[in-house]
Amino acid sequence: MEASAPKAPQTFEELMLPHMDAAYNLARWLLRDPHDAEDALQDACLRAYRSIERFRGGDGRAWLLTIVRNVCYSRMRRGRREPAADAFDEDAHGSAHDPGEANAVEWRETKGELLRQALEQLPLEYREVIVLHEIEGLPYRDIAEAAEIPIGTVMSRLARGRRRLQTEILNLAGRVPRP
Repeated sequence: MEASAPKAPQTFEELMLPHMDAAYNLARWLLRDPHDAEDALQDACLRAYRSIERFRGGDGRAWLLTIVRNVCYSRMRRGRREPAADAFDEDAHGSAHDPGEANAVEWRETKGELLRQALEQLPLEYREVIVLHEIEGLPYRDIAEAAEIPIGTVMSRLARGRRRLQTEILNLAGRVPRP
């Protein structure tokens, strides 16, 4: 039986490109602006490329997200503006087709918009762990590594963040008056 040939080292593109959507999503939720998120992602990719020799192997997702997070926090510390939320454009996103389908689409968009607005209302430390865990599917260990916090802190922030998110959704839906 022949020994298999050693696996060729992966390229930067092979390691990082599969995680670009997750990296952009994190940057978008942290910076709250799509253009700032694109700039931060570009900066993070450049930093990752320059320091690829420090990558210890395995899945590059947590490593890239750590770099994206650090770039975003650096930008926020420099006093980046807090952008306004984008308004929903009914003409651009409305449907003139089947009324039943239009109602279903409208309901999904309304629920999605409520979730987006509720996430925007959360403090940054809760928004960050919710995006990393619930949207990007990172395990606690990877979130702890990316955010540079203990796993217990990840779990407590996630639990508190979920409760706050639920409260915000109910508030936005008009079911519970704000205190």
